[in-house]
Amino acid sequence: MPKHGKRYVDLSKQFDRDTYYELSEAIKLAKQMANAKFDETVEMHLRLGIDPRHSDQQVRSTVMLPHGTGKTVRVLVFAEGDEMKAAQAAGADIVADDEVIERIQKEGFLDFEAALATPSAMKKVGRIARVLGPRGLMPNPKAGTVVNADDFERAISELKAGRVEFRNDKFGNLHLPVGKASFDEAKLLENARAILEAVNGVKPSGIKGIYIRRVVVTPTMGPGVRVDLSAS
Repeated sequence: MPKHGKRYVDLSKQFDRDTYYELSEAIKLAKQMANAKFDETVEMHLRLGIDPRHSDQQVRSTVMLPHGTGKTVRVLVFAEGDEMKAAQAAGADIVADDEVIERIQKEGFLDFEAALATPSAMKKVGRIARVLGPRGLMPNPKAGTVVNADDFERAISELKAGRVEFRNDKFGNLHLPVGKASFDEAKLLENARAILEAVNGVKPSGIKGIYIRRVVVTPTMGPGVRVDLSAS
C-alpha cells in the first residue's frame, strides 16, 4: 500500500471511503477537498467490466464537455501543401511542417495538448507514433482527429471548447478530467454526466455482465470518492 502524506490522510477523514455517494455529493466532496496551492482538476476514474486483451472490447471515443476542461488547449495540425494555410486560418496554434515533425521525433517536442491530421499527412505522422501514442496525442479516425481541411474549423473549435478523447488503459480503466475545482458544482456535475453518457454510449456489444463496475471522483491531489451509479 502506498504511504500517503498528512494532508491526504486528513482529507480522507472528511468522508467515508467505503460509502458510495450520489454523483452530486461526490462532486461536492471532491471540490471541497481541492485545497492545494493551485487550481486542481476534478477527475473521474472508471473501472470497466471489459477484457482489454480483446480488440472487440476496446473503449475509445470522445466527449464534448458542456463547460470545457478549464485548460487552455493548444492544437497542433499535421497537414501538407495548401491545407497548412487552411489549418492556420482555422485557428491552429501550430501547423506541423517537416521541421516540427523532426523536433517531435528527435527532441520530444510536445508543446500542445491536442493534435489533428489530414488523411494525406498520416504517412508522416506514422514516423512519430511512438512519441505521440503513449501521450494520447496520436491522431485517429475513431477519435475524430483525422479530418479533411474542410473540417478544420469545426474540429479545432471543439478541441479548444472542451472535446476530450478517452480510451481504456491496459487494465480496462478510463481516466478523464471533469473540470477545474474552481468551477461551480453545477458545471462540474453537467460535465460528469456528459462523461457517463458518452461512456455508456460506446459499450462494446460483446460485454457480458456489468459494464461500468466502479466510478470514483477525485481532486488531483486528494483521495477518491466512490459514486453510486444507481442514484446518478
